[in-house]
Amino acid sequence: MTQQGEDHHHAAHDGDTRQGEQRQQSAAEAWDEKYGSKPQIWSGKPNPQLLREGGGLRPGRALDLGCGEGADAIWLAQQGWTVTAVDVSAVALERAAAHEKAALDRESVHAEGAGVIPSRIHWKQCDLDKWQPDETYDLVSSQFLHGPQLVWQGPLRTAAAAVKPGGTLLIVGHHPHRLPPWGNHTNPDMFYTPAQLIQELGIESPDWQVEVNTTRERPATGPDGQDAVVGDTVFRATRLS
Repeated sequence: MTQQGEDHHHAAHDGDTRQGEQRQQSAAEAWDEKYGSKPQIWSGKPNPQLLREGGGLRPGRALDLGCGEGADAIWLAQQGWTVTAVDVSAVALERAAAHEKAALDRESVHAEGAGVIPSRIHWKQCDLDKWQPDETYDLVSSQFLHGPQLVWQGPLRTAAAAVKPGGTLLIVGHHPHRLPPWGNHTNPDMFYTPAQLIQELGIESPDWQVEVNTTRERPATGPDGQDAVVGDTVFRATRLS
């Protein structure tokens, strides 16, 4: 989401401001409730498309949008990246930081004479519908950034704007026509096809080079053991200028 640049865009009415504050509170509370309902929501493993598309990249500074319980950010840090990991849920971020500490403790045990291994991750709570990063990154990763309180176009434009020249934008989401049959996947407007994604973000030459823009099927297991084949929208591009 681009930052509005003219003064009259900043002059929101009081009612608009209160509605925005209520929406932010509702999103944070909804996700805190979801994460608080179980000791662990996700698998604890990094997303497979991140492994496939990000494994060969040269480490630098990475932004992980919607980091959840931290598996992607922790994996990136283990590959040598310095990571800013952002989420709206304080519960998720607290859990993610604990997972990182456990991983660092294990690494310290196996790294003879290394002592305490410092963190490479900065955990940051913010409303992704409003937040604007104040720096650019070598990698910006958004994995399944979906939610009933979130309109995906704005945060993913923010993601694209945060990529530095020479850096990589990696976006993965549920394809609206191949959704999991469990969970809150009833509103197809929460999701996007590869064509919708590239059109909304305005990714085109000569500023960008698109390497991947496709749909990939994969087996998935639901929270109650359900098996299904789902479709992922996978997009990877390099900013050229």
